[in-house]
Amino acid sequence: MSDACQDFRVERGELERFMLAALARAGADAVSAEAVTRALVTASRMGTDSHGLRLLPHYIRALQGGRIAGAPRMRFQRRLPATGYLDAGDGFGHLAGYTAMEHAAAMADEVGVGAVAVGNSSHFGAAGCYALAAAERGLIGLTVCNSDPFVLLHQGSRPFHGTNPIAFAAPVEGEAPYLLDMATSSIPWNRVQQYGAIGRELPDQVAADAAGEVTRTPAEVAALMPLGGSDFGFKGAGLGGMVEVLSSTLAGMLHGFRLLPMGGPDMATPRGVGHFCLALRPDAFAPGDPFPACLRAYLDDLRAQPGRDGARVMAPGDREWACRARRDAEGIPLDSANQRAYAELAEALEVQALRPLA
Repeated sequence: MSDACQDFRVERGELERFMLAALARAGADAVSAEAVTRALVTASRMGTDSHGLRLLPHYIRALQGGRIAGAPRMRFQRRLPATGYLDAGDGFGHLAGYTAMEHAAAMADEVGVGAVAVGNSSHFGAAGCYALAAAERGLIGLTVCNSDPFVLLHQGSRPFHGTNPIAFAAPVEGEAPYLLDMATSSIPWNRVQQYGAIGRELPDQVAADAAGEVTRTPAEVAALMPLGGSDFGFKGAGLGGMVEVLSSTLAGMLHGFRLLPMGGPDMATPRGVGHFCLALRPDAFAPGDPFPACLRAYLDDLRAQPGRDGARVMAPGDREWACRARRDAEGIPLDSANQRAYAELAEALEVQALRPLA
């Protein structure tokens, strides 16, 4: 949904204030509330509305139901010089994601590479948040995660993979990082919910009904199409499988087809989601540390390419950073469905309601 459709905007600090208070009232400890808030606000500032502020009510329900531990006992074990395993203690995936990337980054600082498998976790929002955390400290970051079945296999008729995102970020001297954050489905499941809430039709070739046929009506959607749609979905399905191997399989968790549904109805049983975080130190590879100059040359050449019909060619992340600058200046928008949801949270949790920008 474009910002032009919004008339209710909040300042970043106000949104953070509300999220921290709501999560604390619902039973989250300080580090958990801070991690969830950091991830959701990061996503909303960048325009990733499907994985931003709209997820807070769901996380509150999962926390209150007992699915998510508000004060998890996370345990990290370094297995080899560049590898480790984080048991997330059934806590918030956001805390697990940031914690895992911190451990991966520490190993990368020491030996050039750090990789952490995460088990016993939960939904962690936008995968790009954790790859970005690596890039913001001068490292290359990669993050993947599995989820419960939403996505058809190529030529399949029932959901098998989750949206299984891939996020990759790299530091760029003098500007915001290069950032790729994508589902291996054509769209994320939250986009279907978002469009349904505002009565908007879906694009073609992104979702299917119960018979496996393409539909553009959110209420009819029973599954998502893999990236590539009906004709080339083997590519998205293959990438989704790669993510499954790196996340659930490497961490010893259930693969996505066997996970409990994110949306319930069981909000008491932990789901056991798996993540994987990788950090690379750029100067640990080629002699002389050519990475900054080479990445600059690549991005300069990419952005200089002619666009079609007057369009501007952008690198991954360019659109997000432009949206972040605009929303930092003009406020973060809430559509009508989110306005209602946040008003209900404020009343139920006895938290001061969101104050819109004047």
